[in-house]
Amino acid sequence: MPQETILIVEDEAQIRKFLRISLEAHHYAVCEARLGEEGLALCAARPPDLIILDLGLPDLDGQQFIARLREWSPVPIIVLSVRADETDKVAALDAGANDYVTKPFGISELMARIRVVLRDARQPSASQRLFESQGLRVDLSQREVTIDDRPIHLTKKEYELLRLLIAAPGQVLTHQQILRTVWGPAQQEETHYLRVLVGQLRNKLGDDPAHPRFIITVQGVGYRLALPIALDDNVQGSDAN
Repeated sequence: MPQETILIVEDEAQIRKFLRISLEAHHYAVCEARLGEEGLALCAARPPDLIILDLGLPDLDGQQFIARLREWSPVPIIVLSVRADETDKVAALDAGANDYVTKPFGISELMARIRVVLRDARQPSASQRLFESQGLRVDLSQREVTIDDRPIHLTKKEYELLRLLIAAPGQVLTHQQILRTVWGPAQQEETHYLRVLVGQLRNKLGDDPAHPRFIITVQGVGYRLALPIALDDNVQGSDAN
């Protein structure tokens, strides 16, 4: 089994060092970020299996970090914070954190929580493993795609784009969100890359952009997956991609 990677987003060097030593002793690979923006960039460039996040970061609040990350990534987050107030815990969990541990903490308890969160992340539900809509069938566990029972071969980037859209049905994904995830933060303004990729995916799915069956263009913003009951959108535009 490949070594799982944990990203520590924490501004205190001593805590980062302690966590790194403890995590590596439990056979996890570790990467570190002192700032929230740095952590987000690392997530986009090389997504970790789990994030340990401090809320009191110098450049942005941990709640903002969670909200921004959840716009495009489902990677599990364990908050590790001195903030023990129930309001802070609820806000972090509502924003998308998977667990919340207060400082000071016991390393045995933290490791147990890490094991639980990673175990849950490895075991997606049946609905997460299989997507079906309007003749499109995607088996996420096997990375198999069929359209009207006909197998479709997708490139790595085409599949990743489709997976992102499936993960957020009906939700608009901005150009920048998709570019950060598929290409990385350095290419998040290269919208022509995305237009070409969307065109390629639509062609393989037999999707007419003027009357979209699957991928709807939100002019000047991004794309979203068409829902079976919502094909009369006025936002789709008439451009080819």
